[in-house]
Amino acid sequence: METESLEELNKLLAKVTYTSTVYHIHTGDLVNFLFEHHQAVFPIVIRQPTLPVLYDVGTDINDHVTVATKTFMRYKELKVLISSLRRYYKDMTLIVADDSFESEKITEENVQQYIMPGGQGWFAGRNLAVSQVTTKYFLWVDDDFLFTDQTKIEALVEVMEAIPELDVVGGSVTGNQFYFSLPYEEGDELTGGCLHRKSNGKFNSIPNFPRCHMVNGVVNFFLARTDAVSRVRFDPKLKRVAHSEMFMDGLGRLMVASCGHVSIGHQPRSANADYAKFRHPAQSEMEYKNQLHFFKNHLKCILYG
Repeated sequence: METESLEELNKLLAKVTYTSTVYHIHTGDLVNFLFEHHQAVFPIVIRQPTLPVLYDVGTDINDHVTVATKTFMRYKELKVLISSLRRYYKDMTLIVADDSFESEKITEENVQQYIMPGGQGWFAGRNLAVSQVTTKYFLWVDDDFLFTDQTKIEALVEVMEAIPELDVVGGSVTGNQFYFSLPYEEGDELTGGCLHRKSNGKFNSIPNFPRCHMVNGVVNFFLARTDAVSRVRFDPKLKRVAHSEMFMDGLGRLMVASCGHVSIGHQPRSANADYAKFRHPAQSEMEYKNQLHFFKNHLKCILYG
């Protein structure tokens, strides 16, 4: 288009549309406009709109949240967990991923038990459990936790509903919030970057929720948006030495907070000779985890503190 009138040019520009001739779901382009000695460059974002994913939130908390856990040769503790859950949420669905070598059928109502091949591991079980969740949120708990009168799932849902950008909100386990930040310095293509897992590292508090702060990772007791965590997944290569790793993989993709006003209990540790054989990982597993970090996340250093 050409004109010597600025007024006419503005009228023409108001009718300009951009249509990409090459299909791409997420890319960009630059549009150049020249007028006399002036040049304007407009960046264009090309993005395929996505379909919304809606959840039927029903009429009560049971339609909002599913509880999920992974168990391995600890049926005594699992049954105590279920009993404590039923004391406060008698109709809430519990999903159990079970990779015990000798499985035991759980027959309690509203419990979905998924039997896995023995010893598949911690993160493989988490993936399986979360894959079966059909509610908007899931609450992750360990199989030896204990629901108490301080385990107010509704309070965590309130935070998530008030801040739609949040993907994960952690609570505390017997008073321990165990939150952390993950300062990351990008490196070059050759050497990679540096990641620091900083215990008790936190950012700003959340408006209207003074006991909640933004963090990068939380304890094994958290409420999460099902669709958001499903996109990050839990790396099934990590069998026994794993927790922070999901939050590392989700850095920059998951908005995480930690709240001190909701807690869950922990059962007293009991003797379990069969389970104890697998409780503490070998040094080789620790080394493998670090090797995986350095390769998969292209790191030259990992710091813990």
